[in-house]
Amino acid sequence: MLEVKALTSHYGRIQALKGLDFTVRQGELVALVGANGAGKTTLLRVISGVQPASGGRVVFDNEDVTELRADLRVRRGIVQVPEGRQVFAPLTIEDNLRLGAFTRTRAESDEALARVYAMFEILEHKRLQPAGMLSGGQQQMLAIGRALMARPRLLLLDEPSMGLAPRLVAEIFAAIRTLKHAQTTICLVDQNARAALSIADRGYVLETGRIVLEGSGAELLKNEQVKEAYLGL
Repeated sequence: MLEVKALTSHYGRIQALKGLDFTVRQGELVALVGANGAGKTTLLRVISGVQPASGGRVVFDNEDVTELRADLRVRRGIVQVPEGRQVFAPLTIEDNLRLGAFTRTRAESDEALARVYAMFEILEHKRLQPAGMLSGGQQQMLAIGRALMARPRLLLLDEPSMGLAPRLVAEIFAAIRTLKHAQTTICLVDQNARAALSIADRGYVLETGRIVLEGSGAELLKNEQVKEAYLGL
């Protein structure tokens, strides 16, 4: 479904990505792990079109989308849940969700809203409250729900467990497992490398803008280099 070839990206003179190659197959959950500054968030931003590529290609469903605007990528099914949630705090929960469906018809939006409320019942109970009144975990549920409103074919999750209490982390990862079981194709970035790799079909380890290891989630969990650097073992 997704093929990234020799991808580079810069912030001014600083090169954040240094010739990355990786793939995501349809129905897979692929985890990207690495230290802060490794390039994980930049990679997701380039795939979604928020950050420009300076070289290489992003191919989605056999179409080169490297130069395509971000909103047009959303229409093709590439949808990102940004780091830090970034909900529209003054707007109601339901309005936040509806904004996620701006590329869809009203009927499609209604159908997607019912699915989101079935997954995150707390959002339905509080649907008329301002999003800014939600807890951090509930805001993360809202951010994921907003992305699901666009009916993604490829869901990019950037640090969904960041800053959450352990119980809420478990809830968020349970939701990600549910999406995986529903055959949603997912690319997951999370500092909780153990949790991310434990549910991943495959994983890649990034260091300073390069991929240094790849394998199945189970293989990377057993890898001594990964255990020492990212799992605290």
